[in-house]
Amino acid sequence: MAKKRRKTKRQLREERQKKMRKRKRKRIILLTIEIIILAALFVAAYGIFKLGKLNYNVLNKKKLEVYKDTGEYTNIALFGLDSRNNELDGGVQSDCIMIASINNKTSDVKLVSVYRDTLLQQQNGHYNKANSAYNTGGPEEAISLLNRNFDLDIKNYVSVNFNALVKVIDALGGIDIKMTKEEAHWCNLYGAETARVIGEHWSDIEEKAGTQHLDGIHGVAYARIRYTSGNDFKRAQRQRIVLEKVAKKAQKANFITLNKIVNEVFPMISTSFSSKQILGFAANALNYNLVSTNGFPYQVTTSETVKNHSGVSFVIPIGLEQNVKQLHQELFNDDSYEASDKVKEIDSDIVYLTDITADNTEAMESTFKGDNLNEGTE
Repeated sequence: MAKKRRKTKRQLREERQKKMRKRKRKRIILLTIEIIILAALFVAAYGIFKLGKLNYNVLNKKKLEVYKDTGEYTNIALFGLDSRNNELDGGVQSDCIMIASINNKTSDVKLVSVYRDTLLQQQNGHYNKANSAYNTGGPEEAISLLNRNFDLDIKNYVSVNFNALVKVIDALGGIDIKMTKEEAHWCNLYGAETARVIGEHWSDIEEKAGTQHLDGIHGVAYARIRYTSGNDFKRAQRQRIVLEKVAKKAQKANFITLNKIVNEVFPMISTSFSSKQILGFAANALNYNLVSTNGFPYQVTTSETVKNHSGVSFVIPIGLEQNVKQLHQELFNDDSYEASDKVKEIDSDIVYLTDITADNTEAMESTFKGDNLNEGTE
């Protein structure tokens, strides 16, 4: 039997050094993991600290009239408020009403803006414009109105006043919007009034057709224009275009810019989302993809002849039931959706109040649905 060779001093030294290097690598790996964990905890703590600037509003879920929830989509109500003194929880009109629908599997986002003058059923069975719900019952009634009239399962909302949008656009360095000469003219008129209300400096833009670079006040003024062809329908489209531009720039913004937005804008936002839910959205922010935007109802006309509302102009859905079916097809790819009995009841009420049906009224021809997501880009 052969004897084992004794290791030389050099071999023993090399083995010791090898073991030391392994232990050192393990310590470095452990230290790296610890640093990553500490960094993650710091970011989370920092995020939670910043989220403390938001105005949180706990809703009574029993009052929201939530329809069937499949869990496949997260539907959120977005409200832009005509608030002059930062009122966020009621007592003001919602100039902008949107529904953001997120596909929980694909992260695709679809955006629908509800025309604010749409005749819909309010609380206690009364009928009025969609934007009056926030004024009379705050976000709870505004969400309930959307669920009640459209068979939706909205449980949460985000509300901002227009001053918040001004600051967001400014922090992002402005947005580029393609507009007509008429829009540029009205942008100046609305801009002067917006600047006066929020106490900011204002200067006119050149009244010409083409792509214009808009700061915060110009951007909000553009979103508020309604006295052009298309009236409230075009106004709703402008609001969606501005939101699209802001969302795209925010996705590319650096930490310093986002931190500035958080500090200045969060106090002007009211939401029912918890800090945990918001951090979840933030973690997935880069995956969200805005795939479509539309105005709703799809088939509409306008009328000043509505029972109990003499001389007031409304947007009238021509066949609410059919509009709701199309909404579910567009948002949730449900080609066989059957509207609820509640929607059918509201549809009948609207016909009674207006005498408007698909048989006796031709829908307004609208070019303001299915927005071009590249509008305003060069």
